[in-house]
Amino acid sequence: MSEIRPLYSIRVASISDIARFAALMISLGQPAYVIHFKYEQENYYGLLAIFHDYFNLNGVPIFYYCTDKEEGKYILVKVDETGESITFADKTKAGYISIPIITLFKKPDFIQL
Repeated sequence: MSEIRPLYSIRVASISDIARFAALMISLGQPAYVIHFKYEQENYYGLLAIFHDYFNLNGVPIFYYCTDKEEGKYILVKVDETGESITFADKTKAGYISIPIITLFKKPDFIQL
């Protein structure tokens, strides 16, 4: 078996950026979830994605991530005429896009921070 090469890690400004990206994927009919792990006393939240057809490559694997002190089982997203609401929660809520958070036992080796 060949070694798994690390993917590209890109830090975004906040959990709102991760939530917007995941909500877009869900609204387009693609399943999406956010992964969470603790590393060096920090909570890391991220989304794995493929940047397709980058020059001569079939795709570039990217881990978009941020750190946040809050924790929960879901990220709830709602956008309406009053603005954007993004929050952590332990259960889903009607009228919101619910993005599940999958907590990993430890940071995967193929993610470099």
